[in-house]
Amino acid sequence: MGPGAWSWNAEALVPVALAGLYLVGTRGESTRGRTAAFLTGCALLVAALVTPLDTLAREYLVWAHLLQNVVLAEWAPLLLVLGIPPGLAERLTRPRAIRLLTTPFVALPLWVATYALWHVPALYDAALRHPSSLLALEHATYVASGVLFWWCVWQEAPHRLSAIARAGYVVAAFVLSAPLGLVLALVPRPLYDFYAHAPEDQQLGGMTMAGEQSVVFFVVFALWFTRFLAEQERLEEVA
Repeated sequence: MGPGAWSWNAEALVPVALAGLYLVGTRGESTRGRTAAFLTGCALLVAALVTPLDTLAREYLVWAHLLQNVVLAEWAPLLLVLGIPPGLAERLTRPRAIRLLTTPFVALPLWVATYALWHVPALYDAALRHPSSLLALEHATYVASGVLFWWCVWQEAPHRLSAIARAGYVVAAFVLSAPLGLVLALVPRPLYDFYAHAPEDQQLGGMTMAGEQSVVFFVVFALWFTRFLAEQERLEEVA
């Protein structure tokens, strides 16, 4: 299979089904903006799993694999969570287990641990050699942990955080996750045997990961910090 080939991936059926369930389940409840965000998140998941990015990630370049991971663990989950209307969010978080998993002190370590675990060289290479089982599990845990992570940032239920708490949460996430990309960018030898033929590609992948996290997390932090300042300003005006 050439590097520009599209791939058939049964995993892509999951976000397609999810989009359908969302449209049926939120009829009359979701705004156009939320619907667009959720469907865009689903589209990103499909794109990451069937376009040439998936072929490059599975067979050729660690850079493509790292970019695919970013889409699955960060970008798509962010949009999915943004797209969930308040009423649905409340219903989804009623079970005690979900309330626990969406606690900031659980969601953040779980997301960081998931990222770190799947980048352990032995597990990373094993997943690539078992795409129908271990790699599919990797993708599923990225999306699930990503949704739990972003839930604390964008949703009010079940734990409503203040604007400054959300800003601090995002900073903590960046501090804890950034070292992974930096390690990949700075280590001079290939960490993953599967991609040993392209050692410079690892540095490019690490720099890409570190760079995109800097941009995404800074933008989200700036948004919540600005809201915090606006809240403080209103309080001073009232006082």
